[in-house]
Amino acid sequence: MRGSFLSRRTVQRLRQLAIATVGSVKIKLVLCCCIAFTVIALLSRASGFTGWTSPGVGLGRLSAPRKGYAIVMNTWKRYDLLKQSISHYSSCPGLESIHIVWSEPNPPSDSLKKFLDHIVQSNSGIAQQVELKFDVNKEDSLNNRFKEIKDLKADAVFSIDDDVIFPCSSVEFAFSVWQSAPDTMVGFVPRIHWVDQSKVSSDYYVYGGWWSVWWTGTYSMVLSKAAFFHKKYFSLYTNEMSASVREYVTNNRNCEDIAMSFLVANASGAPPIWVKGNIFEIGSTGISSMGGHSERRTQCVNRFVAEFGRMPLVSTSVKAVDGRNVWFW
Repeated sequence: MRGSFLSRRTVQRLRQLAIATVGSVKIKLVLCCCIAFTVIALLSRASGFTGWTSPGVGLGRLSAPRKGYAIVMNTWKRYDLLKQSISHYSSCPGLESIHIVWSEPNPPSDSLKKFLDHIVQSNSGIAQQVELKFDVNKEDSLNNRFKEIKDLKADAVFSIDDDVIFPCSSVEFAFSVWQSAPDTMVGFVPRIHWVDQSKVSSDYYVYGGWWSVWWTGTYSMVLSKAAFFHKKYFSLYTNEMSASVREYVTNNRNCEDIAMSFLVANASGAPPIWVKGNIFEIGSTGISSMGGHSERRTQCVNRFVAEFGRMPLVSTSVKAVDGRNVWFW
C-alpha cells in the first residue's frame, strides 16, 4: 500500500512539473513572438527613415523612373488659393503636368501665368520639369472639369479642387493604389447611396454624406474633388454620356462629381476605392454647407438612375491604408 501511495504522489508531482514546464514554454514563445514583432517593426520603420521604399511605390525624385500622373485642378476666382495649391502640388514627385480648368469670363492674366509658371519650374525636379497649362473654356459649366484634354500625356488623372490640399505622400500612395485598379476611381472623399425604404417604389435612392459613411462603414462613390481616374473617362463624359446629364449639371450647378461616379461605375462594373489621407481645406465652406444640399444631391442620384436606365454604383467597405505609416494592423 505504501509503495502504491508513493508512486501516486510521484506521478502527481511529475504531472504538475510537466504542466509548469508547458506553461513556461508557452510564456517564452509569446515573449519571443513579441520581441520578433518589435524587431521587425523597428527595422521597417528604420528602412523608411533611411530612404528605402518598396518597389514601385517610391516617393522621392531618385526613385526608379515610372509613368506619372497629371493634375486637373478646378478653380474659380480664388487666385490666392490657386497659387497656394499649385505651389504645393508642383513639388509632388510623381507629377508630370498640371492643367488648370479655367471657366471665368476673362482669360487668365499674363502676370498670373508667369507667377504660377515660375512656381512650378522652381519646385520641379532637375530630371523632370512639370508642365503647366490653362484649359480656358468659353462656357461657365461644372462639366468643364471633365472635358477631354487632347494633349494629355499621362493616363492617370488626379482631379482636385483649388481649395483642398493633401500631403504629397498621400497623393503618391493613392496613385500607387490606382495603378493596381486603373479602371475605377480612387479617392479621398467617400459618399454613399441607399434605397429609401419609406418609398413604395424600391428604386428610389437617398444620397448620404460623410456621417452616413462613418456610421455604416460603407460607401459607393468617391468625389472627384480629390480622386484619381483614367483619362479615358474624360472622352466618355464629353462624347458618349447622355447630353441631358451634362445639361442637368450645367443648369443646377451641382452633381458633376456624382455624374462621373455613375459613368465610371457603369463602365467598369466595380466599386471605387477609398484611400485614407489627411485633408486640409484652405478655403471657405462650399455648396455642401448650404441648406438643402443633401436633398438636391438625392434628386441628382435619382435623375441619373433614370438617365442610365439602372443604378450602376457598387457599394463596398474596403479602405486603402498606407501600411508604412501604421504600427498595428
